[in-house]
Amino acid sequence: MPTSSFARASRMLSLPLGAAGRQAVGFGRRLLGADADQVDTQLRAAAAEQLFSVLGELKGGAMKFGQALSMFEAFLPEEIAKPYREQLGKLQDSAPPLPSSRVQAVLRSELGPRWRDWFASIDLRPAAAASIGQVHRGVLADGTPVAVKIQYPGADRALRSDLRQIERLAGVVAPLAGGVDVVTLSRELAERISEEVDYTLEADNQSRAADAFAGDPEFVVPRVHDATSRVLISDWLDGRKLSAAASEPESERNRIGLSYARFLFAGPARAGLLHADPHPGNYLVLPDGRLGVVDFGLVARLPQGLPPAMGRLIRLAMDDDAAAMARGLAEEGFIAREVDAHELLGYLDPFVEPARSEQFHFDREWMRAQFLHVRSSSTRDGVGMKLTIPPLYALIHRVWLGGIAVLAQLDVTAGFRDVLAEFLPGWSD
Repeated sequence: MPTSSFARASRMLSLPLGAAGRQAVGFGRRLLGADADQVDTQLRAAAAEQLFSVLGELKGGAMKFGQALSMFEAFLPEEIAKPYREQLGKLQDSAPPLPSSRVQAVLRSELGPRWRDWFASIDLRPAAAASIGQVHRGVLADGTPVAVKIQYPGADRALRSDLRQIERLAGVVAPLAGGVDVVTLSRELAERISEEVDYTLEADNQSRAADAFAGDPEFVVPRVHDATSRVLISDWLDGRKLSAAASEPESERNRIGLSYARFLFAGPARAGLLHADPHPGNYLVLPDGRLGVVDFGLVARLPQGLPPAMGRLIRLAMDDDAAAMARGLAEEGFIAREVDAHELLGYLDPFVEPARSEQFHFDREWMRAQFLHVRSSSTRDGVGMKLTIPPLYALIHRVWLGGIAVLAQLDVTAGFRDVLAEFLPGWSD
């Protein structure tokens, strides 16, 4: 992993150079009579491989950006998504590992010179690696199987440096990202860095959720045994990644997808916490069918649960009461400029449509249509440019969009309306 700012910046700067080189090669092939569509397909595949190779090798903010982008793959047009899908998927739960010597150095620094006394055994090869840390499988001295999460040295500096570079290179990265708003995404991630790099905060969040869901027949949150700012030790969960559910039979896929949606809404209601990183790498399907949930570094603390206005506003939209819905959104701080209530209702329809039917089918085709619908309303004078997201709703909005995108990736048919009715305050008012 490159450690100096210069080395990391050089890797990021290879993206525009690579793009320029591919365009020159493509132009040459077309001059020699190669099929234009075939050349474009090859160029997109090469661009995807380079983009996500660079993001994966850098870890830090670049890796985190790539993981966030991978969650929204279902938004992308098929001609862009197809060559990117494999590369995007790799970023959801994998990264080059930290050498064992550096793993031991972190453990020594955080747990003390006799850190080995904590464990009956520990595998210094990572079981999983992600943007700011990697997870090792271990057994405590009392025989308890545990996951030992170790933060990469300098992760906080790498996060900030990479996200600044991505923002500067937005003009180059955005086309490779299929039109996703690169600047907004990188800024949003940057705002949460200080929370995510302190594992004691994550441990507190996870412990609160573990207590709230202890003994639950549907969900499992691993207990925390100990934590420092850079090491977190919690129960080990055996299971397969949520993304693997895409290959399950329809009935099982739908069951898992519904459970995933239910947890996103159950967290605020039962634990006062919204798990705000909904990408599939944070969810495991356990052998007994329950859903295991890990990585509580990014949460929204909602001690009173989700805002009471949410259920009421969605019901107004479902009833096509545009005027009352617009008034309610204005009261909550969503409207920045004067907007036509009926145009606003049309703009929000993709967010409300899954609640209109008893069973809704989330798939890529529907997701891409909604992405185009929202993007077309985000022009200079469009409805989207007259709205704003109040701070209270920032992470809620991210989870709502991200969760729907994951359901579309999994091709799930589920009773989304029943989930809202069960967990959204204000639904029956």
